[in-house]
Amino acid sequence: MSHTGEPLPTDRPGPRGHGLRLCSWDAESDAHAETWLRGLLDPDFRRWNTPLRPVTDLAGVREALRSRARDQAEGRTVSFRITEEGTGTTLGHIGFHEIDRPLRLARVGYWVLPEARGRGVARRALLLAARWAFDDLRLHRVELGHALGHDASCRVAERCGFGYEGTLRGAMFEAGRQDRFRDVHLHARLATDAEPTP
Repeated sequence: MSHTGEPLPTDRPGPRGHGLRLCSWDAESDAHAETWLRGLLDPDFRRWNTPLRPVTDLAGVREALRSRARDQAEGRTVSFRITEEGTGTTLGHIGFHEIDRPLRLARVGYWVLPEARGRGVARRALLLAARWAFDDLRLHRVELGHALGHDASCRVAERCGFGYEGTLRGAMFEAGRQDRFRDVHLHARLATDAEPTP
């Protein structure tokens, strides 16, 4: 992955809209660390995601969030806490990684806490974050990949204008294993694509 290392425009207040506000994660906040850990230990998250470096305790969470902050400062990633605009309640996470500034390309990933599911949080957050990425990061293309069979994520992608582009064979770890692989649906949206209706 190539990038310029130029700072990303994340020092301004996070984007808001669709009843949400996207905010920064704070590795020193107990509430943020506990929420991140709860999200990663959720059985539904673990069914569809196998992190390269598993995190199982608060110390690991804090190091992971600090690492993300360093990557963000160097222009490689952007991580947002999805919050309810009215109350500030944390609902999940959305972020961009593998940011390639010369190609104006990045990948997006997200998760939603169990109690926030069924309310369109992932869809609304993805619409908001994608618009921010095209406007503020000046990206041309954002890719979204999910494990084959993850129909809920497939629906979110399609409803947010991320068209299905194909299946990547063996492109993701199987659930809970790093020695076996599964296929991935690739979706993408371009800055020039029509804005989906919220």
